[in-house]
Amino acid sequence: MVEKPLRYPIILFDWGDTIMRDDPTSTVPMVEWQTIEVVEGIADVLEYLHSSGRRIVLATSAAISDESQIRGALARAELDGYFSHIYCFKNTQLSKSEAFYRHILSDLHIPVSDALMVGDGFEKDVQAANAIGIFAVWFNPKSDETRNDELHATVHSMQELRAFFKSLDFFFLLFQ
Repeated sequence: MVEKPLRYPIILFDWGDTIMRDDPTSTVPMVEWQTIEVVEGIADVLEYLHSSGRRIVLATSAAISDESQIRGALARAELDGYFSHIYCFKNTQLSKSEAFYRHILSDLHIPVSDALMVGDGFEKDVQAANAIGIFAVWFNPKSDETRNDELHATVHSMQELRAFFKSLDFFFLLFQ
């Protein structure tokens, strides 16, 4: 069987308010919360990316939870199996910045051109990733604001994000 080529074979996702709803006032790890909530439509996006052969990585600035606690919260939402790696402050000692993204690329042994970042924070998820050449998708469900340029795009829902990846795959295969 011949593997099909992929544009951006490694997808990095922010955790809070991109994969699962965050409560910034909470002082305990999400795995211990009485109620957790996933972002609407994320399971469909993760399933599509997984079925396309991509590796999915969590890249979060969460400082309260360690990797095993993050996996525990993801397991409660039945999403943990999608993530091959989890990078957080407790296992990198880095806040989400250029150094954080460089660390991930180095640890995964991948070139910048193989990675795409998805997150709801324009500065930490888009601009910091863009600063080292990673293409990013700004997930902005809170307003109609759109910011697009050569290194980033905007989506306002997970349905739009799934459509973005489907069109990316279609056009990439079409022009191969």
